[in-house]
Amino acid sequence: MNKEEILSVSNLKQHFYINKHLTIKAIDDITFTINKGEVFGLVGETGSGKSTVARTIMGIYPPTGGEVFFKGNMISQKEIYRQNKKDIHNNMQIIFQDSAAALNPRMTVEQIITEPLTINRIMRNKNELQNKVESLLMEVGLDNTCKTKYPAEISGGQRQRVAIARCLSTSPDLIIADEPIASLDVSIQAQIINLFQRLQHEHGFSFLFIAHDLSIIKFICDKVAVMLNGKIMEMATTQELFTNPLHPYTQSLLSAVPVPDPVYERNKKLLEYDAKSAKADGIMQEVTPGHYVMK
Repeated sequence: MNKEEILSVSNLKQHFYINKHLTIKAIDDITFTINKGEVFGLVGETGSGKSTVARTIMGIYPPTGGEVFFKGNMISQKEIYRQNKKDIHNNMQIIFQDSAAALNPRMTVEQIITEPLTINRIMRNKNELQNKVESLLMEVGLDNTCKTKYPAEISGGQRQRVAIARCLSTSPDLIIADEPIASLDVSIQAQIINLFQRLQHEHGFSFLFIAHDLSIIKFICDKVAVMLNGKIMEMATTQELFTNPLHPYTQSLLSAVPVPDPVYERNKKLLEYDAKSAKADGIMQEVTPGHYVMK
């Protein structure tokens, strides 16, 4: 039986026209699907196009080409997007990397969390809204004293928890997290990752998790795609990708992952990969069931 697809991205392109001599191909013909309840990891170095993928899916950037389907509806077309705008806003949420910039500094935590509920007319009763805020704060590990505070009055980790609570307020089917822990301390990163994992198990939402830390991707994701220069180089289940990496770029990334063994670290050999050698006209080929490699 086929699993239900929540998100389907087909031949997606995002090109930024700079001038008549230069066009940046931020996303260049990528394809992947996310099933219901699945955690899909998108990994790659800085500038590989990961964040552009997230913003294009959300409709922040209109795609240059290709198709994006959300719950069977093609949301990459403006007219269809407008027709399903309410459903998309309720059921697809994004968490940005910089929580300080993502949260309105003039709104209290309570106002930030209730905003999606009131705008989308999901809940209007003041008592219900207050109870919902308290419940969401408890879910993400914050107490009620945070309700009246402004983003500048709480820590980075707490701000990211508020952003997560805001996402959960509409009970979305898909959450896109764009490097949500990159700006946090290592100890706080672990707490947020554990929180993500617990919430995903409890609520069953699908999850597009974008990061450049392979050890975190291995811990939280069911399936992984490796990006370079706007293209997906390799895509497979997490176990398959980490035990049997086939593309030289994936092998290079995995060779650089730190291991808590000083003897191994001193003696390990880093594999180098020249990004310029990547084929501009390569195509994805399925080498084993579910394991795709750019050739």
